[in-house]
Amino acid sequence: MIKSKYAFFDNESMSLKVAETEVPVLKNGEILVQVDYTTLCKSDILTFTGKRKEKNPTILGHEICGTIVEFGKNASQTDIRHQVIQVGDRITWAIYSSDPEDPMSQKGIPQKAANLFKYGHEQITSDCHLHGGLSEYIILRSHTPIIKPKVELPVPVLTIVNCAVATAAGALRIAGKIDGENVLIAGVGMLGIIACAMAKTKGAKNIIAVDIKDDRLEISKGFGATHTVHVDILQKPEIFSDWLSSLDLQVNCFIDFGGEPTTINLLFPHLSVGGTAVFIGSTFPQQNILLNAETIVRKIWTIKGLHNYNETDFIEAVNFLETHHQDFPFTQLIQEGFTLDTCELAFDVAIKEHPYRVGIALN
Repeated sequence: MIKSKYAFFDNESMSLKVAETEVPVLKNGEILVQVDYTTLCKSDILTFTGKRKEKNPTILGHEICGTIVEFGKNASQTDIRHQVIQVGDRITWAIYSSDPEDPMSQKGIPQKAANLFKYGHEQITSDCHLHGGLSEYIILRSHTPIIKPKVELPVPVLTIVNCAVATAAGALRIAGKIDGENVLIAGVGMLGIIACAMAKTKGAKNIIAVDIKDDRLEISKGFGATHTVHVDILQKPEIFSDWLSSLDLQVNCFIDFGGEPTTINLLFPHLSVGGTAVFIGSTFPQQNILLNAETIVRKIWTIKGLHNYNETDFIEAVNFLETHHQDFPFTQLIQEGFTLDTCELAFDVAIKEHPYRVGIALN
């Protein structure tokens, strides 16, 4: 019988505790995976600090990659790109498992299907265990989208696929036409900086990065940003407008990853006629934004939002990294050096130092 160490978080003690459990017999359609690496996403940190409440107790971590150990009865042995997968293969998988026949799945929104199962977000029970990244082993449920990369990717880079890269891919998908357009990316943390790189590879004419941190704006230049703007400048609308005019720029699309209503309100006046606004970062309770319906009509704006991503975005994310992982310094975004036994220290570093990602090696 295989045993698995794991770190669990509970809302009462607000801490991580390492424990051990036996890996149960796999149910129909399940796959046992040895976790290789986990990176800490912002939602993990918000849960750890009590700013959001998660099912309790839980195993945090949903940006994960791992190696197949065992297939349960009737488990699929092909990935969603129709490649054969087998024991020993390193894989990545979506953060969710959902019924493909659910009406939401049929509409292309499987991440909102009924009875959705989300890795790194589920409660530990006697019948439901080993479902987060802070564990030596994880059990993949039936109907989990799985992909085996076609090229060898650095493990930390492969790990960010199933949250950061896939969500950025979804943002670019709903943004529509990018080729030849001027795209503004508000908030160049992990998702925003990946979106800059994706926009560049999709032919964006200009990519304007906006952030509150000068160091992140500087780093964004290495990921495709052609122009950088500190939020302080955005708060001076006339100066920002004059700057755009001096460069003969108009904002055809803005994608907001920061979720800050004040910044969103400042962006809309600069959106061109026929422009598109995409909201990604507004995933927490906040005040309303200021938007006039007549302006939307007369300027023919398209406004969209996306929470998580679908299977198409997941595939696009893997395709992107397979093709471009050497074109951008992705490995520099992940601070390494942590293990399951030091995962609480990893959270402390993430909270105090604010790196793009902190990586935890499990295998």
